[in-house]
Amino acid sequence: MSVDYYTRLEQGRARNVSDQVLAAVAAALRLDGLERQHLFDLVRADAGRPDRTAAAPPARAPRARSGLHELLRSLDPTPAVLHGPRLEVVGVNRMGKVLLDDFEAMPAADRNMARWMFLDPRAREVYPDWGEIAEQTVAILRVAAGRSTSDPALASLVGELSTRSEEFARYWANYRVFQHTHGTKRFRHPAVGDMTLRYETLHTPTEADLYLTLYLAAAGSPSEEKLHILSSWAAAPATRSATGGGDAPAGDAASRGPSFRSGPPEAH
Repeated sequence: MSVDYYTRLEQGRARNVSDQVLAAVAAALRLDGLERQHLFDLVRADAGRPDRTAAAPPARAPRARSGLHELLRSLDPTPAVLHGPRLEVVGVNRMGKVLLDDFEAMPAADRNMARWMFLDPRAREVYPDWGEIAEQTVAILRVAAGRSTSDPALASLVGELSTRSEEFARYWANYRVFQHTHGTKRFRHPAVGDMTLRYETLHTPTEADLYLTLYLAAAGSPSEEKLHILSSWAAAPATRSATGGGDAPAGDAASRGPSFRSGPPEAH
C-alpha cells in the first residue's frame, strides 16, 4: 500500500476499499476487535455516502413499544435504563431513577445520558469515578458516529457538548471507542453511600437501536444490602400514601419514590 493511498484512506477519499486492505491496516495499527470494527464502519459509511453535500434525512427518534416499558417496570427493584444509540434515555424504572436521576421528569431534549453526564452537576455526585465514566460515555458516542456518519441528531449533540463542555471536547479529540456491554461501576447515593454494581447491557431483538442496561449487586455483598435499603427507603412515601399516611397525588414525585435529588432521610 502506497503512502498516498493510505493518506487518501485516512482522509476518507479512497473508494472501493477491500476488506483485505482494511484488515491489513487494522493489523498494522494493532487495533482490538472494537477498534477494527469501528474502522470498517467508518470506511463503509463513507462508501455508502457518495454525495457529501446532500442533505441528510432527519434522524428518527428512538421509541420503545409498550411491552418494553412494562418490562422495565417488572425488573424493579433492579435498576434498569432503556436507551438509544445516541444515549437517549427512552425509559427508566423506579430504581433507575433512584440510582441515577428522574429522566422522565426532565424536558424531552434533556433526556440523554451524555448531556446529563457533562451538563448536569448531579452526574458528578452519582459517579465517584466521574472522569472515567465520562470518557467512556464519549467513546460510546464515537462508536455511534462511526456507524452513522450522516446522523444530524448525533452531530448536533456532539457539537453542542463540544461547545458547552471543555472536558467533552477533550475526550472527543482522543478518538477512543468503547462498548457498554458489561462491567462494574461505583455509584454514590446520599442515603446509603458508595455502592459497586455490575452492569449488563442487552440488545432488544425487535428494536435493534435500543439497549437495556441493568445494574446488579453481587450476592451477599455490602452493595446488595445498600441497594435493598435504598429500594425500601424509596418505596416508603408510596407505602405511606397507600396506607393513608400521606396524600401524594398520582404521578407526583412522592408517589414514585425519592430520586437521587431528594437527599438522605433524616437521622433520628
